[in-house]
Amino acid sequence: MEAYHRKSVLMLSPVILLFVITCSRQGRLGTSNAENSVRFDTVSLTARHHLDGDTAKPCCNIKVKFIYPVGNGKAVPDMLQQFFIRNTFGAPYDTLTPPEAADAYVRNYIENYTADAKTYRDDETEDPDADHTGHHHGESSFYSYYEDLSVSIVYNRHGILSFQVKQSNNKGGAASYDSFHNYVLNLQTGRQVMESDLFDAGYDTALQRLIIASLLDQARVKSVEELEDLGFFGVREIIPNSNFLLNGEGIIYIYNKGEYSAYQLDAPQVFIPYELIRSLLKQNSVASQIAGLQ
Repeated sequence: MEAYHRKSVLMLSPVILLFVITCSRQGRLGTSNAENSVRFDTVSLTARHHLDGDTAKPCCNIKVKFIYPVGNGKAVPDMLQQFFIRNTFGAPYDTLTPPEAADAYVRNYIENYTADAKTYRDDETEDPDADHTGHHHGESSFYSYYEDLSVSIVYNRHGILSFQVKQSNNKGGAASYDSFHNYVLNLQTGRQVMESDLFDAGYDTALQRLIIASLLDQARVKSVEELEDLGFFGVREIIPNSNFLLNGEGIIYIYNKGEYSAYQLDAPQVFIPYELIRSLLKQNSVASQIAGLQ
């Protein structure tokens, strides 16, 4: 049996209002600059699909909470929406409306799960003595899957919009995997803000030292060797990875599991306040403007 639930935008409007208020409070800098005139809506979908429609068999579960822009006083809403869709669901979906993209993504997830189960059955038929999962043989031994995909607005002031896409999934076994992908948009130009837009040449070496210092401080250790004992690796070669957010206080880098740390550890998050990178920032960059350098 397949359960498929969709919450309408109208039903979610109180949640959206609360969300926008929360963002405004988090982003307040105590200046006269107002929050950006971007409005948001939300599509929430949940689905469960059991193999062969039998609730006794394994299933896939997916939950999507897609927050997306619906209007702006200066930027083109369609361009903003397309950027959100492409970086949440993937390029194949960016010609669809937000509700259509979310719906298509969920249906594709179910189709891929069904295809994986069929491949498993075919392999088991070819080699009936093989035990790929550690469970009893038969189609009931195939894993259940789940995925949770969500968007959150981190900062929405001073002409920039920072948002994060979080994806949690499990394809069998005890371990699940979380990944974080961060984006900053310049609403004046409609372009994504890149590191090269923020920093003068040669910034990477100086930023590397600050990143390492932040990791040491968070782990409450004094050396890279101690970090490595905790499950980090390649720390001396760590570089800015373009996976960053901007807020009112500084820049935030996130390194997903497996980049410089073992999968058993949480994804390292590195916050560097603007006051520590003033000398690295380009004049008139959005970061220098937020930091009050101009």
